[in-house]
Amino acid sequence: MDNIQALIPQRPPIIMVDELTEADEEQALCQLTVREDNFFLQSDGTMAETGIIEHIAQSASAYAGHKALQGGAKVPPVGYIGEIKNFHLYQLPKVGDQLQTTIVMGPEAQGVTLLHGETLRNGKELVAKTQMKIFIAQE
Repeated sequence: MDNIQALIPQRPPIIMVDELTEADEEQALCQLTVREDNFFLQSDGTMAETGIIEHIAQSASAYAGHKALQGGAKVPPVGYIGEIKNFHLYQLPKVGDQLQTTIVMGPEAQGVTLLHGETLRNGKELVAKTQMKIFIAQE
């Protein structure tokens, strides 16, 4: 789809999404290949838990950026994690793994949106799932 840096406010070395591959009114699919230069890579070659959380949050940011740009915005909005709830980690991805994260948007109230994120490794193995409350700052 779009250039990822056009969709999210983050910049290297903290970009944790390679591509927004699908998006509709309620959900999005994003991908990330874990590389050796990943900011959240641990000494054993696995991604730290915080990196997975950041990947899920940036996937939501890419979706919000996509929707904002479609609506006429010139720059992607800045989002903030308000709460992480029911985070379950099943495995740590390693260098070379392809992560696919599905973001399903839930209800929104006063700028705070509840979302569900689920990350798979190489399209089949569950890595993590969580609920987040995010706040998208309006210009």
